[in-house]
Amino acid sequence: MRPVPAGSGGRVNYLVTGYAEARKALADPRLSKDTAAFFAGQESRRRLHPAVSRTMLASDPPRHTRLRKLVTGAFTTGAVDELRPYIARVTEELLDRWPVGEPVDFVARLAEPLPVIVICQLLGVPQADRSAVRRWSAELFAAGQPDVVDAASHAMAGYMADLVAARRRDPGSSLLDRLASARDGEDRLSEEELVSLAVLLLVAGHETTTNALGNALVALLRHPTVLDRLREDPDRIPAALDELLRLDPAVSVATFRFTTEAVTLGGTEIPAGAPVLVALGEANRDPARFPAPDHLDVDRDAAAHLAFGHGIHRCVGAPLARAELEIALRAVLTRFPGIALAVPPDRLEWRRTRLVRGLARLPVLT
Repeated sequence: MRPVPAGSGGRVNYLVTGYAEARKALADPRLSKDTAAFFAGQESRRRLHPAVSRTMLASDPPRHTRLRKLVTGAFTTGAVDELRPYIARVTEELLDRWPVGEPVDFVARLAEPLPVIVICQLLGVPQADRSAVRRWSAELFAAGQPDVVDAASHAMAGYMADLVAARRRDPGSSLLDRLASARDGEDRLSEEELVSLAVLLLVAGHETTTNALGNALVALLRHPTVLDRLREDPDRIPAALDELLRLDPAVSVATFRFTTEAVTLGGTEIPAGAPVLVALGEANRDPARFPAPDHLDVDRDAAAHLAFGHGIHRCVGAPLARAELEIALRAVLTRFPGIALAVPPDRLEWRRTRLVRGLARLPVLT
């Protein structure tokens, strides 16, 4: 735990890096995620669309509890199991297009399109609109370009509002249709909540999985002994996923939190009203919790990793992400047993963003 210079209204930010402290912080109700409350009354030149800035992820109970209860059923293990044949079919179709005998960009040819196709299919986004949706989603993470981020938020929210309206006129069986009709007694999602939730699911449903896929494959390619074990026995892949997710999570820093009252973490007193950043990547490599943390050890019990967060805000789409990771890695290692990096590891290009960690490109030889 350490204080760092801040830009949030002149406040000092606190960075949580230890595993025990991170797990405690993620589950502590005194650390609020209500960004609207934190920034209320502060002047800002930002113009993020409310559907992006006030998602379920940026809320506290009881609002968060209510929204999550209405959507959790769509991402249960059973619901995701029904999607597995579709995910497998899309994966094979994408791999069929890989060129033979020349370098392939794993990110562009599988890690990016697969999660986009799956979540767009789930939400009922038409094929013709998916490239635009993918572009807006990437722009929402454009580091150091606030105008690009703001414009993308309005484009995405406007599109999803139109899509919700279209589903109202012509209902179908997509996840968006099910969310529109979801009930908890007399409760249901308002139109604004439905649009916001659709945006969140669309962005979070593929952006993080894209990075997780690239991070997992590059970790295997840099640990050939582990790669050989999984290639020889692909049925070990599901058990290896926790360790791959621990070693290099797609989300390196958890989304914004602030203290509603004084909190002590790791012996450090944090005053009320202070922004708290939880470094998931560093916490997952805390040697006090995971000995030899920089080593990929698929025999390690890493189930308690924080790649999907912890507590009431733990990623609701974790079962879907795990299914996509397992199916994609199994297919790649089975079809391309000789897969290897096409460039030296130090020449890999990583995306420059604050929250997520992933490769811009991953050239491989098959």
